[in-house]
Formats: sequence, C-alpha cells, structure tokens
Amino acid sequence: MTFKPLEIEDYATLKPCFEKQAYDLSPYSLLSIMAWNGHLYRTFWRIEGVSAILSFRSDLDPADRYLVLPVPPPAGLGADDLVRLAEGSDIPSFWFVPDDWVERIGRSALEARFRLTDQAEYGDYIYRTADLAELRGNRYTRKRNLIHQFEKAYVSRGRVAVEPIRRENAPECLAFLDEWCRLRGDCDPLGEDTLSCERRAVIAALENLEILEGIGILVRIDGTVNAFGIASRLNGTMATLNFEKAYPSVRGLYQYLDRECARFLFAGFEFINKESDMGLMDLAKSKESYYPVRQLRSWRLDLR
Repeated sequence: MTFKPLEIEDYATLKPCFEKQAYDLSPYSLLSIMAWNGHLYRTFWRIEGVSAILSFRSDLDPADRYLVLPVPPPAGLGADDLVRLAEGSDIPSFWFVPDDWVERIGRSALEARFRLTDQAEYGDYIYRTADLAELRGNRYTRKRNLIHQFEKAYVSRGRVAVEPIRRENAPECLAFLDEWCRLRGDCDPLGEDTLSCERRAVIAALENLEILEGIGILVRIDGTVNAFGIASRLNGTMATLNFEKAYPSVRGLYQYLDRECARFLFAGFEFINKESDMGLMDLAKSKESYYPVRQLRSWRLDLR
C-alpha cells in the first residue's frame, strides 16, 4: 500500500473526500491536518475508492506511526476493513476513532481484533454556537462582565476594530503571534514541544488561509493586532475553532474574541468544536467554563 507525502497543493484533491466526512473529532479537520503536517508528525495519504486514507509518522521516532479512519467512511465500514488497512499499510494502530463510530462499527467486533485505549487527552469539547454567540443566562454572567469591562475600556472609546483575516493583514497576525510567543517565553521556533509546533502550525495556516479555505477574524486595539481566531468546516453541522490567540494582559479581550468568533466564524453551523484539553488541567477548566453540550471520546485501536 503506497502513500504520498502530503503537500499544501493536495488540498484540492482531498477536499471532496473531506466534504463528505462524518466524524465530529477535530483531527479530521482538513485545515488542521494541513497546518500541523510536519510538526510533531508528518502526514501521508492515498485515495482508495471514495475515501482518503491518511497515515501519520513521527519525525523523532519512525516507528511511531498511526492511521485514522477512512475519510469519508465507506458504506458498511467494519472491523475487517480496518484490519485490512492496518495490515496492508504495515501500520498497526488507528488513532482518533470517535466513540460513536466504535459503537457503529461494533465494539465487540473491534475488541476481537484490536486493543482499545481511551485517548482521554484528545476528547473534544462541543458547544452550541448560539450559546457562545449570545452568552445568555446566569452561568455566563462572569463572561459577560469581562466583555462589558473590555467594551467599556476599549470598544466604547473607538479603540477596537474587528476585521476578517485576509492576505493583506495576515503578516500583522504573524507579528502578533511572534510577540505573543515572546511574552510567554516558551515558544522555541525550533523546538519540538507542543507549543512550539503549534506556533509553526498557526504560521502555516495563516500563510495558506485562502488555499485551505479557512476563515478568521482579528481584533485590533489602537490599530495593532491583539488577538485572532481561525476556524474551518468540519462537517455539515459543525466547524472547528482551530486556533485562538489573545494577549492575556488585556482584561476581557479573550472573552470578547471568543464571542466574536462564535458570531462571525460559525454562522450556519449548529455546533462549535473547540478541540481537546490535551490533558492540561488549566485548559480543561477554561473549556468547561463555557459549558460544552458534550465532550467527545477518542479511541486508539492497536492490532492484536
């Protein structure tokens, strides 16, 4: 089974497959796959029938490899099909198998051929778009108060502008990202840690936003970019908030950005996928504070 290295130019070939994809987990976002390619893992692909088959390999450890489910899933996808793909590619693992697809394929059939491991750190948080765009009710009182403080200090004084991210202003987003990383002090441009790799993924997304059909907004304060968010379609009812950055020192800015993202980037989608917490307690607390309607489960399958 032969795979091709993934390139940005392959987006147009893969797009028809991903337009029909049925999974809710964010690793099946084509923009995310493209942007993260070569950062932590390198991506390879092939077309088989109506589906794209994707494999991922770590540059640090070539033995660290995995597949994801076919995109879109062919009719009648079963455990035997996954065994055939694993054996044919000589890659014994599937990552990011959504819990509902474990049940749809058949847990007992999968357990007969694979060892199933819960990938708790990759469980995505799902929100209703209307909840985050409107922030109604007592549970969002603190969010509304922070936004009010930001609007009083900045918006009401004409100091804030919200714009779509375009080719012309993308360099300003890159400059903001560099400063955001400098202030954090832990975004090594050449590092292999998750935050350093995320920085390079954000750069790839910004530099190729039109090709990847992503959408984004930025927030200016006094003419300077202080925050931005990037989103992309995941499936017919859900889009993913792929990246969201804001200066933490500006009180209420993050909450303002998050609400504006929900209003402008997710129109037409019932749900927002805000990705996982990666097992980080502070990130989990932040995501839970927006009251997800559900948290997805992700499974790893290893051939027995």
